[in-house]
Amino acid sequence: MAVPPSAPLPCSPFYLRRQAPCPQCSWGMEEKAAAGAGCREPPGPPRAAAVPCFGISVDQDDILPGALHLIRELRPHWKPQQVRTKRFTDGITNKLVACYVEEDMRDCVLVRVYGERTELLVDRESEVRNFQLLRAHGCAPKLYCTFQNGLCYEYMRGMALGPEHIREPRLFSLSADVPEVEVLERELAWLKEHLPQLDSPVVFCHNDLLCKNIIYDSTKGHVRFIDYEYAGYNYQAFDIGNHFNEFAALNLGSLPSCPRCAGVNEVDYCRYPARETQLQWLRYYLQAQKGMAVTPREVERLYVQVNKFALASHFFWALWALIQSQFSTIDFNFLRYAVIRFNQYFKVKPQVSALEMPK
Repeated sequence: MAVPPSAPLPCSPFYLRRQAPCPQCSWGMEEKAAAGAGCREPPGPPRAAAVPCFGISVDQDDILPGALHLIRELRPHWKPQQVRTKRFTDGITNKLVACYVEEDMRDCVLVRVYGERTELLVDRESEVRNFQLLRAHGCAPKLYCTFQNGLCYEYMRGMALGPEHIREPRLFSLSADVPEVEVLERELAWLKEHLPQLDSPVVFCHNDLLCKNIIYDSTKGHVRFIDYEYAGYNYQAFDIGNHFNEFAALNLGSLPSCPRCAGVNEVDYCRYPARETQLQWLRYYLQAQKGMAVTPREVERLYVQVNKFALASHFFWALWALIQSQFSTIDFNFLRYAVIRFNQYFKVKPQVSALEMPK
């Protein structure tokens, strides 16, 4: 969730080693490999150890051979015949496979292959920097390496939350076509004019807190967030409003595609959190952030900010889906998803626009 920004320390992994572009990969290799490739280190403060980068491109339609190639580099002591794999089908941006040898997946490497043309939507260099920064603060798993069209990282043990879980206070601690371009331009201008006036602070945000990106470890009694490809500085109220929009997802169990909104085929916006639920959630959030009791006015102020920025969340993911519908190779009806989000945007805009900041 949103955390206040702070300047990175010169020795922080935030300063991920960068080097001149090489023919196979734009990310820094380990020092020995970088020297061998003739890549140079740009001037600046001392950098943290580089994340290994392998000149491998994994076929999106046949992930396993490329994944096993990476595993031979990352886990050379594993016997190839003992490596087990498991495909994850929850996401609709990338493709993900787990590689492991032990039944309990104690040492498990996740291989994530970027979706086709997703660089149009995601700054991959920022994603890796954010990954390193979050890891330095104990908020992310280990990043093992990058490769030409993806990355490998540590499996985080725990349970991916479902819509029924994110409502628990104990875890707080298609009926129309796509709107015309002229309509979208007008709405975007309205958002750009009105939302900055709310004075929501700019903080470091996850920006994609759907249920499956929240992992609950019952043995330690804490939650952790995964998947940082959309993470970055944003308005605090957007991150929270976007999370509240994800309450609308239904738990569809073992469907082959449980995408953004964790079940877009059966989204029910009647499940958007009621005012009292939101106020309770927001009070927990503000008290954790400030380390002290907060006033009803502070909670009410954040409530108004969050619900107005929830409009921006609908608008953003609708546009995201339109772009995905043109380029993604994942079997999912992105156009229908765009229509769902646009419909909800226009449905709730009148009542949300009427909300006023407390005096």
